[in-house]
Amino acid sequence: MSAIERQRDELAARLRERLIAQRRAEAAAGERPRDDLPEAVGELVASEAAILPLHEREEIVARILRDTVGLGPLEDLLSDPEVEEVMVNGPDRVYVERRGRIEETEVRFPGEPELRNAIERILAPLGRRVDELSPMVDARLADGSRVNVVIPPLAVDGPALSIRRFAPARPSPGELVRTGTLSEEMRGQLADAVGLRRSVLISGGTGSGKTTLLNALSRYISSGERVVTIEDAAELRLQQPHVVRLESRPPSVEGTAEVTIRDLLRNALRMRPDRIVIGEVRGPEALDLLTALNIGHRGVLSTVHANSADDALRRLETLALMAGVGLPHAAIREQLGRGFELVVHLERRGDGSRVVSEIAEVVRTAAGPATRPLAVDEA
Repeated sequence: MSAIERQRDELAARLRERLIAQRRAEAAAGERPRDDLPEAVGELVASEAAILPLHEREEIVARILRDTVGLGPLEDLLSDPEVEEVMVNGPDRVYVERRGRIEETEVRFPGEPELRNAIERILAPLGRRVDELSPMVDARLADGSRVNVVIPPLAVDGPALSIRRFAPARPSPGELVRTGTLSEEMRGQLADAVGLRRSVLISGGTGSGKTTLLNALSRYISSGERVVTIEDAAELRLQQPHVVRLESRPPSVEGTAEVTIRDLLRNALRMRPDRIVIGEVRGPEALDLLTALNIGHRGVLSTVHANSADDALRRLETLALMAGVGLPHAAIREQLGRGFELVVHLERRGDGSRVVSEIAEVVRTAAGPATRPLAVDEA
């Protein structure tokens, strides 16, 4: 940062503090604050920095507004369309992910109070809060981006904030072929599978592109079907005309009013769905999903965290056991073998690229369900 930029930031910070002091004094005197905040900031800058050129005064006004009602230093990062994720590890360490690679930025918060203020401005419109009683929060912004916050004492080095962004337009299957995520042969196989109402499980690690692929494959669902989507945070953007979107709800501060994925799945079965799409299976709802697959609900699409296609089945089996209903392993494996028909595994390579490394068919063996590769990425 140059000396001129540093001086501009310092001036903006001083004027912002003066603005806040004025507002507090007005409130203490019982006066109603002015509604036209941009105009009030412009007048303050004009009176205190009249010798500066007009364009510099405008930059200072924008900086004050950004730090007062916006997200502070993060505004510049979030305005960059190439930024996929913003990761704040305390006030003086901010990272972003671009094109699958993480890099440190020069963005800094003046201190922890300013970072806390930015976090509060993010959560307040969502009706969420983070404090010592609830030091962790996971939420969704209006544009679908996911926000996760952890504050001290759980976050040792200061508040940790993560914002995973989602573009308004999701890649189509053709675009995934062009970017190398899928081969044309794989695209054809998956198009046929979804069109024929085969149940498909998409597996992979964090950030491997599972939701992106799930969203792309949903385009092969017939427009005449009634689709119910179930997610922790509503990220899917399906193109079909008849879609019902359900989203889970975390517990309140008092620990009540929680609505889980399992609750939503059980209710979805009563909604006459032609197709159920679950953003991610990560808990005991796996058992309800397997039950649904074995009582006629075909064509389910979902994702799960796993290291390989075969591990995805083991992971689903483990999650089903978390339901705690006492079913023997053999019964769960039998349902699993009759449930999902295909597993699509995604990998995130060292260069940041995301590729479908394997499409496997689920087969039943004497030892339980296993996978048989149908297509493998040789790279």
